[in-house]
Amino acid sequence: MATVTDFPCTVGGIVVEGVDLCPASWEENPEYFGMSSYFGDSPPLSTAVGYIVVLGFGVFFSLFTTIVVYLDKVFSGNATLTSEQFNTAGRMVKTGLTASVIVSQWTWAATLLQSSNVAWQYGVSGPFWYASGATIQVLLFGVLAISLKDVAPSAHTMCEIVRARWGKGAHITFLFFAFCANIIVTSMLLLGGAATVEALTGMNYELASFLIPWGVILYTSAGGLKATFMASYLH
Repeated sequence: MATVTDFPCTVGGIVVEGVDLCPASWEENPEYFGMSSYFGDSPPLSTAVGYIVVLGFGVFFSLFTTIVVYLDKVFSGNATLTSEQFNTAGRMVKTGLTASVIVSQWTWAATLLQSSNVAWQYGVSGPFWYASGATIQVLLFGVLAISLKDVAPSAHTMCEIVRARWGKGAHITFLFFAFCANIIVTSMLLLGGAATVEALTGMNYELASFLIPWGVILYTSAGGLKATFMASYLH
């Protein structure tokens, strides 16, 4: 087995240019030395499958969710979509739909990839304790949400509540961290999804990163928060 050292990455006495930290897989599995994918140079699926997944699912979810939201407006007798309904789904989201949204939106790229990683390292206990850590946040937020429903029934965002309670300084601070969190999470979702599609199909990850959000943008623009809940339930 070739000797692998870090800083800089050295394999068998040869310094790998452009790599500071050697991946653990190069030492554990020397056959993957120098590769960025476990599939080698031939992805298991064709590039056409990548386009079908990215574009096909995007179009399907956009059309389906838009139609469901439209039917909901027609049969509920409220065909006018106001700003309040767009941003809060009319404040009439039931428990079952809320639960499905939490599960769907929390099962993002990091969850799928990291839970698989800890399952490989630690067995069944890896993903079990990985998920257990997230349940604490859900329980705490549930208690907080019930309290906020009583003290701030007309609020729209967390930052709005912070401003009403602690003033402009705290509001700006929370706005900054909220924007940072949104940027980081959105980037992680796009890059994680695009990298997975590239590894499986060979589709260019930059193009995948550009195309993946469009389906979400379309149905969110059409139905607002209610449309994202419908899509999460379908997921």
